[in-house]
Amino acid sequence: MKAVAVNPSNREVGLVDHPEPRASRPTDVKLAMLDVGICGTDREICAFDYGTPPDGSARLVIGHESLGQVLEVGSEVEGLREGDLVVPMVRRPCLHEDCAACSAGRQDFCFTGDFHERGIKEAHGFMTERVVDDARYMNVVPGELRDVAVLVEPLTIAEKALEQLGQVQMRLPWKVSDRPGAPLGEGHKAVVLGAGPVGLLGAMALIVNGFETYVYSRSRKPNDKADLVESLGAKYIAAEDNDAEALAKAVGNIDVVYEAVGASQIAFEVMKVLGTNGVFVFTGVPGRKAPIQVDTDLLMRNLVLKNQVVYGTVNAGKSTFQHAIRDLGTFMERFPSAVRALITGRFPIEAHRELLLGRPTGIKNVIQLGEAG
Repeated sequence: MKAVAVNPSNREVGLVDHPEPRASRPTDVKLAMLDVGICGTDREICAFDYGTPPDGSARLVIGHESLGQVLEVGSEVEGLREGDLVVPMVRRPCLHEDCAACSAGRQDFCFTGDFHERGIKEAHGFMTERVVDDARYMNVVPGELRDVAVLVEPLTIAEKALEQLGQVQMRLPWKVSDRPGAPLGEGHKAVVLGAGPVGLLGAMALIVNGFETYVYSRSRKPNDKADLVESLGAKYIAAEDNDAEALAKAVGNIDVVYEAVGASQIAFEVMKVLGTNGVFVFTGVPGRKAPIQVDTDLLMRNLVLKNQVVYGTVNAGKSTFQHAIRDLGTFMERFPSAVRALITGRFPIEAHRELLLGRPTGIKNVIQLGEAG
């Protein structure tokens, strides 16, 4: 069957003939892959910045943002049936008995680093026609989300960040309302750094969680991303026209910064203006670049005197995928045109080279491998 793979030893990227997997264990599920999103991680793997093939293989099938349809289920599989649409999780636990995180099903917090990640680290990914995986890593998606469900995995980044934000801010009287059902962000202001897919999905998640939301992105208005941001009810601020101090003046006390740009220079500039009791969330992984100058004294002073918190978040657990599916449904009720606009185009697998190796275009490009049966 067709698959897109990298061979790090000879630095090749291309379409390969990959053996079709067979479901052999009672908990196995066989999937027909429908959509696979392309992201910066895939492009970095194709630039050989990282990416590790499975043991015994010279190549790694890439792709981790995916949507599949169930073809077969093993004899012990419950809660899944043929025809279901599913989004598979990406990370698989390590096998160390003393890893409390993996033992608890939270391999996104693995202590040992010996986890596998499909399409990234020591496990083949989803940019292929058929996949076999364990049923416990499947997340069922309602049929009405079929056209946008490939966005679930990148949305889990924001969902996990918000989950941790709620836990972190239990450290102080942060909620401004005792009203039953009051959203987490009611009365608070959040700034999203970056207007790529992770940033825009993060902005949607912050909005539906009650935050007054601002998106800080490079290009000045007018531009398509600014229009999309403002269609959500958020405010767009262009970095070309506004430095970090001007951003803070426009926003006021910044309660949360959700970094989704992967650029350390702009991130640390904005960290300087994080507000009192504020939380700064890193989700991006910068590429290898020259060192930057950072006013560490100012950052440390602010962290201490303003009771600030900084944390990073990567990958996601089962509950986070389920929250992403739930919230994607909410997004489609509130912002249907904006959600659909996140997917710039769908392309056949034969178009992979331009999408992976060419100049990035649009917001989210998707390899379409099949239609739902």
